[in-house]
Amino acid sequence: MGVDAHPVLVEVDVARGLPAWSIVGLASSSVKEARERVSSALVNSGFDVPARRTTVLLSPADQVKTGTAFDLPIALAVLAASGQIPAECVAGLCVAGELGLDGTVRPIRGALSMARLVQRRGYRALVLPDVNGGEASLVRGAPLAGATTLATLVEHLRAGRLVPPSLAAAPPPALDASLDLADVAGQGMAKRALEIAAAGAHNLLLEGPPGAGKTMLARRLPGILPPLTPDEHLEVVAIHSIGGVLPAGTIPGRQPPFRAPHHTISQAGLIGGGSGPRPGEVSLAHRGVLFLDELLELPRYVLDAMRQPLEDGRVVIARAAHAVAFPARFMLVAATNPCPCGRAGTEGPACTCGANDIARYRARLSGPLADRLDLRVTVAPVALSAIHQGGDEASAAVRGRVSAARDRQRARFSTVDGVFVNAQAPTRALRGRHGPATDAQTWFVDAASQLNLSARGYARVLRVARTIADLDGAEQVNRDALAEALRFRGVG
Repeated sequence: MGVDAHPVLVEVDVARGLPAWSIVGLASSSVKEARERVSSALVNSGFDVPARRTTVLLSPADQVKTGTAFDLPIALAVLAASGQIPAECVAGLCVAGELGLDGTVRPIRGALSMARLVQRRGYRALVLPDVNGGEASLVRGAPLAGATTLATLVEHLRAGRLVPPSLAAAPPPALDASLDLADVAGQGMAKRALEIAAAGAHNLLLEGPPGAGKTMLARRLPGILPPLTPDEHLEVVAIHSIGGVLPAGTIPGRQPPFRAPHHTISQAGLIGGGSGPRPGEVSLAHRGVLFLDELLELPRYVLDAMRQPLEDGRVVIARAAHAVAFPARFMLVAATNPCPCGRAGTEGPACTCGANDIARYRARLSGPLADRLDLRVTVAPVALSAIHQGGDEASAAVRGRVSAARDRQRARFSTVDGVFVNAQAPTRALRGRHGPATDAQTWFVDAASQLNLSARGYARVLRVARTIADLDGAEQVNRDALAEALRFRGVG
């Protein structure tokens, strides 16, 4: 449920009566189909299927059960109930795994969350598919056992020994060396905004005509982000495992996630949902970047669904029986054209859009959502003669400054629970010696009043200014940092 695993007791009763299987306990279709998979796996592994009435209860019976991870525990419970293995063999075990018809144990989702549960509850061991061992091993101290086939697992249980899973995993994908800021010619303002956004995890909007370099810039953002901390890494792996985007047998590296869904994505795909429910893109981008290209091509109701996750850092999906929460502490980076044809306010061919068309197009970005965009940059086309000159600074140099700024923020917020970057900082944490000096504060209040900033906008500008000061290594926020933050807000 969400990113947390909850224990389910699998009970099997083999009683007199005509041969039949029944699985009860609010089992979904995928769970009820386990009777065919388990029956074939038992026979093909050399065991007998009881020719009697078999009842499988999944307890607690008032919670919906989904997925195929119940195959392996059902098979072991049937063997114990029919006397083919001693019941003591499975005592104290937490078991999860999908079964093939030949008895092979196939990978599952959520192995890391299950390992956390086993460590917390003190089970004897977590028996899971061997290919999920690398993921589960990220939870230090969790007792693990691997299973490749049902027959081999039963042999080990009868012998009273459990074999640790294989920890060999495919290496995590490295950063794409071809995506370097040194390849971007010009765009000094956009690069500066990209650096500030990365340093403080601020939301960023890039606006400009087609071909100006908005997507090119956004896709180079992962190259300047610092690696995830160990705790952040566990959070990200758990969400990706539950979401089904973590390939079996791989352990992702500590690079922050970068998600770039197509602009035709549905609200459930973006926010999360479904019968599970499953995490959406805002949760899969947790502790990383959600890049929405062609932002204003998304329907307004889909965009507005992000307002609460951007503010709260989590998504709550309510169902009739229960509510599920997924973490969603992400940095939003969006790119959009100035109008439907993309040529409004630019040199060259004239814009062919009517005033009403442009108004309707821009109205897809609601005021409350726009208020949550910390930095806004106009990306103008670069002269063709300057394209081959390249940029003046590589991603590695920018990443060094970003990492140093992030380190300053972690030290500052070490006593504030759940806060690691300036974008998450409560306003009270940006006062005193970490906030603006007295003269800068007076100037900022006066400027914010004249510009009619909302209370949210005021706080967000202050957080951006704090990030600029961190990049400069300054203890206090000065007037220059506040002025630059206001300029990137689009009001300076």
